[in-house]
Amino acid sequence: MRGNIVARRYARALFALGQKEGQEALERYGKGLDAVIEVLNVAPELLRIFANPIFTVEEKKAVLSKVLEKIEPEPMVKNFCFLLADKNRLAFLPEIQAYYSHLLDLASGVIRGELFTAIELEEELKSEIATKLAEQSKAKVVLDYKVNPDILGGLILKVGDKVLDASIKAQLQILKENIKRGE
Repeated sequence: MRGNIVARRYARALFALGQKEGQEALERYGKGLDAVIEVLNVAPELLRIFANPIFTVEEKKAVLSKVLEKIEPEPMVKNFCFLLADKNRLAFLPEIQAYYSHLLDLASGVIRGELFTAIELEEELKSEIATKLAEQSKAKVVLDYKVNPDILGGLILKVGDKVLDASIKAQLQILKENIKRGE
C-alpha cells in the first residue's frame, strides 16, 4: 500500500492511542475517520479548502467544526482532526483514514481482496468462496466482488500484492503464446 509518509505517521499515532484503550476504541476511531471521509467524499470541495494555503488555519478549523458537528465523532477523532488542522495536515485525511483502516485490518486479522468475475455471482456462491478463502488463509476474508465481462469466464482474485488469474482470457493468452512458440 503506497501512501504519504506524513499520513502514515499520523495514522500510526492515532492507532497507537487506540491500542492503549483496546480493540473497541480502535474500531470507534476507525468509524469516526470513516464518517469524516464520507462527508469529504460527498463534498470534495471541502478537501480542496483544506489543501488550499489561501485559507487560514482558523478558517479551516471553522469549516472542520461544522463538519464534525454533523457527524459527532468520538472526542479523540475530533481532537485528532483539530490537531491536523493546527499542523496544516487536513488534506491528508483520506490517506490517513486509508492507512488507519489497513492497520485496523492487520490488528483484527482481516484480509481484504477483490474478486473479478465475468458475471454477477449469487450470494450463496460469494459466501462459499469467502469461507473457503478464510479456511485456507486462517483469517477473516472480506472480498469486494466486481464484474468484468472482458475476462470471458473464470475469475481473478487480488489479495494484497498477490493476484490469481484463473480467467478464460488469461488461459487463451497462454495458449496463444504456446502456439506461437510451437509447443
